[in-house]
Amino acid sequence: MTLKETTYSILIIDDEKNIREGLKKALSFYNIFTAENGKDGYKIFLSEKIDLVITDLRMPETDGFELLDKILKEFPETPVIMLTGHGTIENAVDAMRRGAYDFLTKPFNLNKLELIIERALNQKKLINENRKLSAQIAEQQVFSKIIGSSREMKKIFEQIRLIAPAKSSVLLLGESGTGKELICNAIHELYCRGKNLPLIKINISALSPTLLESELFGHEKGAFTGASEEKIGRFEAASQGTIFLDEIGELAKDLQVKLLRVIQEKQIERVGSSKTIPVDVRIIAATNKNLEEEVKKGNFREDLYYRLNVVTLTLPPLRERKSDIESIARYYFEKFSEENNKNISVSSGVYNALGNYEWPGNVRELINIVERMVVMAAEERITPKELPAQFRKFDFHEEFIRIPYALPMKDAEIKIIEDTIKYCRGNKTEAARILQIGRKTLHRRLDEDYEDETDEKAEKNGDGGN
Repeated sequence: MTLKETTYSILIIDDEKNIREGLKKALSFYNIFTAENGKDGYKIFLSEKIDLVITDLRMPETDGFELLDKILKEFPETPVIMLTGHGTIENAVDAMRRGAYDFLTKPFNLNKLELIIERALNQKKLINENRKLSAQIAEQQVFSKIIGSSREMKKIFEQIRLIAPAKSSVLLLGESGTGKELICNAIHELYCRGKNLPLIKINISALSPTLLESELFGHEKGAFTGASEEKIGRFEAASQGTIFLDEIGELAKDLQVKLLRVIQEKQIERVGSSKTIPVDVRIIAATNKNLEEEVKKGNFREDLYYRLNVVTLTLPPLRERKSDIESIARYYFEKFSEENNKNISVSSGVYNALGNYEWPGNVRELINIVERMVVMAAEERITPKELPAQFRKFDFHEEFIRIPYALPMKDAEIKIIEDTIKYCRGNKTEAARILQIGRKTLHRRLDEDYEDETDEKAEKNGDGGN
């Protein structure tokens, strides 16, 4: 399919009606919009999806150069072809310097114009395809930092894709340790789209209200005892980027009023100053509290809650996405092994036990346990024996015992007992627990010459019948 068979839209702006109508007819295989001046043309450009602009240089109200600057400032990927009946080398150079795709002097060759248009649209198509590919790669890199392929996490990823491009406030809800900061990072990175915009984080619960106000909004020199110099607050530092307000449910009531004012008016006042400073910041807030309940109790302002709760994303606890536990654990076993210069392998029984646990501390607890096991591992293989005490209630039947074909029953039973004791590193009590027999029974079957009297009697009866 050629470009001429596509639905590309072209905007033609010229104060000469003959030029507009002639180009509209000649380029009828495109979707054509026309305007007789730059002011009307720019309105059409903003209201329609325009792929390419052809504009006259000299027009009333808004000339071609002014229009070119306005278009490329907002949409730099849009090709603009400039036409003029008063062409000079200086005009052509100025147009190209400002970013015009090409410059033609009237009267122009229509075939040449068509070739320029097709070349420009081809270039735009390649740019868009490259941008889309780059965005896909960037998205994959962002999501690769959040481990999970469960249905619940796929839903979270889709929500992030929808949330990220907008600048609306985001409220992240979920239990402690579910990864709210990771989600904040992902939203910010996708929002930036390669731009080096700041992401400033602050934990509300970590600071007293007095210190927190200074941290958020900054202060002037001498504003309070110890304020020996001017300080820029987190909101100023995050300008054009994102500020992450963790544990927002802990914010004191007087600071809730000031934060609400910042969100509404998009400006701050440093402590000790009445001067307002404009800030353009995206707010991502997080809490493990039920803010609706806090509003009902009078602990959190309802108007601030609605300002923060423009978009809500609730993270599932780890116990509700158990299919992700093994992949998270594997990642961190490898990570901590490398960091500690160890070559660690992990038995499947460990993953079985991790998968059966309820994880009240969520992903944070899992990471902590994995790191502890790697650090404390005395050997290269980690087995369920290295798991903390809270995992002892789980069974770890995960290693295969190979029994030769036609091995007598009593020898097979002894081999099972011996291999289980070896698996438990000599702990016969643990081996007896796994085999579901008493410790005395285990010792007796190892020490005595065990025979199955029933089978022996059956064999004798069989011999007597021959």
